[in-house]
Amino acid sequence: MRVAAIDCGTNAIRLLIADVAGGQLVDVARRMEIVRLGEGVDRTGLLAPAAIERTRQALLGYAAEIAELGVTRVRMCATSATRDAENSAIFRDMVRGVLGIDPEVITGEEEATLSFLGAVQGLDAPGPYLVFDLGGGSTEFVTGTATVEHAISMDIGCVRMTERHLHSDPPTAAEISAATADITKAVDTALAAVSPAVTLVGLAGTVTTVAAIASGLPGYDSERIHHSRISAVDVARVTDSLLAMTVAERRALPVMHPGRADVIGAGALIEKIIVERSGHDVVIASEHDILDGIAFGLAEAA
Repeated sequence: MRVAAIDCGTNAIRLLIADVAGGQLVDVARRMEIVRLGEGVDRTGLLAPAAIERTRQALLGYAAEIAELGVTRVRMCATSATRDAENSAIFRDMVRGVLGIDPEVITGEEEATLSFLGAVQGLDAPGPYLVFDLGGGSTEFVTGTATVEHAISMDIGCVRMTERHLHSDPPTAAEISAATADITKAVDTALAAVSPAVTLVGLAGTVTTVAAIASGLPGYDSERIHHSRISAVDVARVTDSLLAMTVAERRALPVMHPGRADVIGAGALIEKIIVERSGHDVVIASEHDILDGIAFGLAEAA
């Protein structure tokens, strides 16, 4: 069976087309577009018309590829920005018009469960795991081994924290201090709500980009990044370096997606604080995440 999973977050919209056989996913295509759907949502509580249009244009391309590759089941999940927006009905109508299906506006706990399901498949590391999915508007924290034991979603993400705190280019010490206090409070709340874990696993573009920089890769290489182990010392080093750079300097890094350059400082700071406050010496970066979880869910529902 060939399935398509779409994850529409605050910063990016991503597509996975995969064949499901014997309980395993075989990738056919993976796509990612930075559409910044959640631009301004933390301040206004609304999805901006321009952001909805950017997302529509990306979805048109995804819909064409889904049709071309003979997908039999499609599921689209929308997360933090759409949960928070008062006008999300406009977004849902747009998706229905492009894809012919309703997007599922999932809760933070559902998002965490799907991320965990995708992240632990094929992971060669001892459990229990603490998986964090660092998005644009929120970060999900989930613990478990074979199944989810505890999950919580917190409203800290790279777009939200940038818009709330990091206004200068590069951000000032006072801005970083305010962001640190805000993030630390949320991370401590999350860690108190989940169970202890042996292995720390990080998901999403901030985590994989930090891993690529820490590893000194000459370009973004998903295969080398997937399941790479990055020390807490290296996470802190890369974070401090990114926060000291201008957006133009970050954009010039060979592993940096241009649409991530303005928000990765906040994202790296969130990762750094999670690693520090959880007491882990190493974080495993995973390229498999909520997209894989959505795809597995489609197969199980068939």
